[in-house]
Amino acid sequence: MTIYYVNSATGSDDNTGTGLKSAFATLSKVESLQLKPGDSVLLAKGSVFNEQLDIKFSGAQGAPIKFGSYGTGAAPVIHSAGDGIHSLYATNIVIENIKISNAGGAAIYGGNVSNWTVRNVEVDKSGVSGKSGSVTFRTGENITIENSKISGVHGDGVWIEKINGVKLLNNTITNSHGPLADGVQMNDSSNILIHGNHIDQTNANSPKGVLTLIRPVNAVVEDNVLTGGGFGISAQAGKTVAIRGNDISGFHGYSWSFAVALGETGNARDYDISGNHIHDGAWGVVVTAPIGSPSYARTNINVHNNTFDDLSGAALKVDRPASGSFHDNTVESGTTATSISPAIIDAHTFTVSNNHIVANVEATTLAAADVKTTAATDAPADPAVVAVHDNLKILSDNGAPHHGNLLENDSSDDGTLALRRFGNETVGKHGLTLSGDYGDIHVERDGSYAYTLDETKLPDGHSGHVSENFSYGITDATGHHSDTDMLTVFVHLDSLLS
Repeated sequence: MTIYYVNSATGSDDNTGTGLKSAFATLSKVESLQLKPGDSVLLAKGSVFNEQLDIKFSGAQGAPIKFGSYGTGAAPVIHSAGDGIHSLYATNIVIENIKISNAGGAAIYGGNVSNWTVRNVEVDKSGVSGKSGSVTFRTGENITIENSKISGVHGDGVWIEKINGVKLLNNTITNSHGPLADGVQMNDSSNILIHGNHIDQTNANSPKGVLTLIRPVNAVVEDNVLTGGGFGISAQAGKTVAIRGNDISGFHGYSWSFAVALGETGNARDYDISGNHIHDGAWGVVVTAPIGSPSYARTNINVHNNTFDDLSGAALKVDRPASGSFHDNTVESGTTATSISPAIIDAHTFTVSNNHIVANVEATTLAAADVKTTAATDAPADPAVVAVHDNLKILSDNGAPHHGNLLENDSSDDGTLALRRFGNETVGKHGLTLSGDYGDIHVERDGSYAYTLDETKLPDGHSGHVSENFSYGITDATGHHSDTDMLTVFVHLDSLLS
């Protein structure tokens, strides 16, 4: 197991490459090596490589070949007129802690590859408009992309095709540009987990959407924030698909724009769509197909325990033959609950039951949290969400806001938290500003806050400190679990008024 070092500034291809002071200079020199399982290739931070890296050799299970970085400073950058990293048939590869920018082709392209992990990689301004993704994997198995950032690329942010075993975890993917670009597209793949990602197409010059799954089998899409685009999730022709606990919003642009849709390109079976917050868009969950399309089967589509608000269309639209149910959902008044064709209503194949119409979704959620808090003395605390007391101590002040985050020390079982109430007011999608006893505070749903002290409100001639309290309420992604606590702001007068 050998470690090879590459430094574009101080290295030389005449070196051995096996020491910090004997680093190679180019990626082409690395390509001349016959890498073996367990070997590592580390690129010096601060280096820039204007060439494509071809990965030709395979690692082994438990002993992958790793490509990463060393040293201090900015991540090493790969530029290339072609692909940034290109590989065919290699297996057991790890790529981590590097940046790929302005690649003329894909940032990463893997064909017929298996057991790859792409971790903590930054990609920007790469890819080709009108072609598939900036990060592309075609044919293989066990591909993981995690904790990476993909932004401002041309073509889809990520393109996955014919892969068995896909994990897309905790990535940020924003603004994938091009006439055919989605944030993420997966075709003909199976055993898929898409978890904890933030995918945003709000400012992309693409007419398409955020996440497209074509013919997925055994797919779970959970706890993601999906924003913008012509649509949120297009999950067509799937089998055993769970879409749960996501926040989907901003899907505008067309009369048909939707948060979640299925039924257009093939048979769809066993969908569980639950616990999502679907808001600020056109249609909610749509089961449909173009007029004149083949007669596909759409069976066991279960839509339940979701929250729908600020929609111009209905929360549920079913206008093609389908079986399933729409139950125990919360729909804000002003949003139509269902739009189901008369033929399907007459066939009694898609049932509607136990849904709740509320005047204000957020106020209702927070009221439920208050009820739970009131009953806490009579029942065990709900451990699924835990809020912890927060303190802000102001020792000096220059007039600038004092920042913090209320959710940093809080926790939830599903890993997702939102600030829903602050100081007995609802925290809306644009945040909330309150005036306190000694200053003004602005909070956002992600828990971030900025407190600006108003020294004209401080008592004259006093020493010691003053304080004020703000109560707050949090929920998990589903809104079914909640907790409350308090932020205390301490202002030390001695240091401010001396």
